[in-house]
Amino acid sequence: MSEVKTIQVDVTIMGQAYKLSCKEGEDKALREAASFLDGKMTTIRDQSKVKGTDRIAVMAALSMAIDLLATKTHDGPMSGLSLGEVKQKMQAMNDVIDQALTPQETLF
Repeated sequence: MSEVKTIQVDVTIMGQAYKLSCKEGEDKALREAASFLDGKMTTIRDQSKVKGTDRIAVMAALSMAIDLLATKTHDGPMSGLSLGEVKQKMQAMNDVIDQALTPQETLF
């Protein structure tokens, strides 16, 4: 059996550089995933009142989890919904979170 080689990959997410490890041959997928995440996080930062990289990362993770679950479940709460309807629900959730976080912004 041949040994799997691990390589280092440099990516940038929201202006922050990261050095990540992956198996040789998986670097393209890792770069694409990092680029996708960067896009999600940048959009959330630019279109909402969410502050702080950690909160933005959680919102991006939730958004991607909803997308994934919507494509995988046929009997869950997102079953029967079009992608547009799922996006509307996600936007509604983002709006609620923005409203909840607005009073906290005065604390910083």
